[in-house]
Formats: sequence, structure tokens, C-alpha cells
Amino acid sequence: MKCVDLFSGCGGLSLGFQQAGLDVVAAFDHWQPAIDVYQQNFSHPVFNQDLSNEKESIDKIKEFAPDIIMGGPPCQDFSSAGKRDVTQGRADMTCHFANIVCALKPMWFVMENVEQIKKSHILADVIEQFDKARYGLTSIILDASFCGVPQSRTRFFLIGILNGPHHQLDGIIKKNLAKKQMTIRDYLGNKLGLEVYYRHPRNYNRRGVFTIDEPSPTVRGVNRPVPKGYKLNTCDPDHVDLKNVRPLTTIERSYIQTFPSDFKFFGTKTNLEQMIGNAVPVNLGTFIANAIQEYSQTGAVKTSLFDEWRPFELSMQCA
Repeated sequence: MKCVDLFSGCGGLSLGFQQAGLDVVAAFDHWQPAIDVYQQNFSHPVFNQDLSNEKESIDKIKEFAPDIIMGGPPCQDFSSAGKRDVTQGRADMTCHFANIVCALKPMWFVMENVEQIKKSHILADVIEQFDKARYGLTSIILDASFCGVPQSRTRFFLIGILNGPHHQLDGIIKKNLAKKQMTIRDYLGNKLGLEVYYRHPRNYNRRGVFTIDEPSPTVRGVNRPVPKGYKLNTCDPDHVDLKNVRPLTTIERSYIQTFPSDFKFFGTKTNLEQMIGNAVPVNLGTFIANAIQEYSQTGAVKTSLFDEWRPFELSMQCA
């Protein structure tokens, strides 16, 4: 199946789908630093395109005749790390994503976002739009640490198949989840050369020191050093000498996002931290792509299920 990645960033979702054996044929984004990194790591074209210009975007995307359109529209207006203000305009990109998909009618679409999108009317609006376009929908919140990623990162996925049944991937996704969370040591062994590290808390009532024998907390778009005067929280690990504790480096954080060590990152530290923090973990993308392929290969995909169509009921169950 041919895939096009919208809001591709530096390419976490693209690489994940590519690792699953799918054919990613093009990508679109509107942030040049991420586009430059993407271009150095993939052989297919990536375009600097304002996806709010729907007509121009549709004309360019349809040339690739994608079977799958995937993407993670900007999430800052939904995210707990942002201001949660959908009037700022970035949330509109979710609507542009839905409009593009419904205009082009690929067999599949995959939309990724933060869990907090479930509280927005925008999600209800685009679900209604996809439902009317006769997409069979699966909605699920996944913790990446059960999907081959050493990181407790919860993300919302809305997956659609044209003329298919609703909740079509529920069983496959839940069956494929790991039985326990993946830790950093599970994934990287002793590659980092440390046992504990610092990750700046949102406030000092929360822990800031973590061990590699647990999943990393969510990799965010900022990475701060241990502040002077930081005191260990009661929930930090015991017997830690703060003099020997450091934050993960930018490249180490890319490993936690499951980018391979040969993935070429370059640019300013600020831009790299942002693009790595915003990326879909590569292995999480592979997990979703594998579920789509497994469903397709079982022969469960039908060309017409209008007679079986029922209104979609949003499931917010965490898997």
C-alpha cells in the first residue's frame, strides 16, 4: 500500500510505516528545519506545503494516489504541555486533515494526536465528517510503552477504512499489545552509560529523576538541565547523588523515541529538541502499520458495507 504522510515532521510516523514494509511515497510539512532532516533520511520527496491551503494540497497529494493518508496534525492547542486554547488556530489543522482525507478518499487514514483531543468539540466534528464519508472508524488511546517504545507516552489514534465496519482494529490492536511496559534498559541495555537521569518536572511537587529500569516519561519538546538548588522529591529514587545526575542528550532522547542510531539529525538544539519531542515514536508507527496490514491480510476488508453501517460511537478506552 502506498502511503502519504501529512504533518510529517522529521519522519517518525513515516519511518515506522516504512519499517512495517509499507511504501511511503511522499510527505508534506510546513516547517523547514524538520523538512531538511526528513529529506536527508528518506529517498521519497517531502514538500514544504501549507496544508491549510486545501485545494493546492489536494492537487499535490492526489498525484501520488495514496492508499493510506496518515498524519499527526499539530496538537499544541489540545496538549497539557500547551495552553489548551483551540482558538489559537493550530487545532484547525485537524479539520484540514479531515477535509483532505474526505476529498481524496484513500482506502485508509490514520490520525494521531494527544489524548486531550477527546475533550475538544473538534474531534466530535471530524468523527461526524468521517462517519458521513462512510469510513469505518477505530478510536483508541495507546500507551507507547506497550507498543515497543521505552516511554510512557499516551496518544490518541483515529483509524479509518473506507466502506468498512466500525471498531475494525480493536481486537488486533489489543491482541498485539505487550504484556508489560518496555523499560529503557529493555530497549537500549546499558547503551546510555547511566542508571538514572533528570527530566525537568512541570512543577517541583513532581519527580524529576528517573531510572532506566522503567519507561521514560513522555519526551517533550524542551530539555532542561538540573537547576541549581534542585532538591530530590520524595518520589525520586532513593540514594541518588544529584552531582552525578544529568538530563538525556538530544540524541539520547531520539533513541527513546525509537529513532535508529543512523538517523541523521542536524540543526539547532532548540529545533532538534522540538522536532524529536513532537515526533510519533517510530516503533509506535510500526505497531499501527502492522495492525492495518494484519487486518488487510486476513481478508476482512470488504469493498462495500453500507448495509452494515451504524453511527460511530467514540471509544476512549486506554489499551
